[in-house]
Amino acid sequence: MRIVIAEDDPLLREGLALLLRAEALDVVATTADPDGFLEAVDAHRPDTAIVDVRMPPTHTDEGIRAAVEARRRQPGLAVLVLSAYVEQAFATELLAHGSSRLGYMLKERVGRVQEFLSALHRVADGGTAIDPEVVAQLLTRTRPGNRLERLSPRERDVLALMAEGLGNTAIAERLFVTDGAVHKHIRNIFAKLDLAPTDRTDRRVAAVLHYLESGARHSA
Repeated sequence: MRIVIAEDDPLLREGLALLLRAEALDVVATTADPDGFLEAVDAHRPDTAIVDVRMPPTHTDEGIRAAVEARRRQPGLAVLVLSAYVEQAFATELLAHGSSRLGYMLKERVGRVQEFLSALHRVADGGTAIDPEVVAQLLTRTRPGNRLERLSPRERDVLALMAEGLGNTAIAERLFVTDGAVHKHIRNIFAKLDLAPTDRTDRRVAAVLHYLESGARHSA
């Protein structure tokens, strides 16, 4: 896996590079600003990019805009976005351009090394990894009448774990239920959200995230 890191905090940037190289991953470039990040993407054609949301010069949404532009220049680029806070508008902006090979995590989770590495590999392998706190806000800020309001509390729990990128067995283990129960909940979720329950897992997650993003956008 060839990785570019875009993070203006030098301690975090170098710490991430050391961590990933210790895992035998190829960090081909580290950058501190959006322009340098895009130049690195063009020069190195990485498989995966790790990008901070808030970068110079204004420290607002430069990282998100750079990530969107990088995926435009290099279709299929996996991007894991890091943020210090739950920034719902930025998450939904990124999701609007497609959720495949996309992750959005809080920086505090980087310290949970296995969780961070698992999310990175999931994104690089074509999946989705959305921070549970971001998913929770997308679920709770939907307006009345949205399709998500049709779901039961347990179905909302299952949906949140699906959005994090977990498969049926992992969801069952997390919720202490059987695989069969998870399958039933997912079938109900797709029926209530008017989604065909025949897609493979990655397409299923993308469809669910589309609805989460739509609900959050309408509630903004």
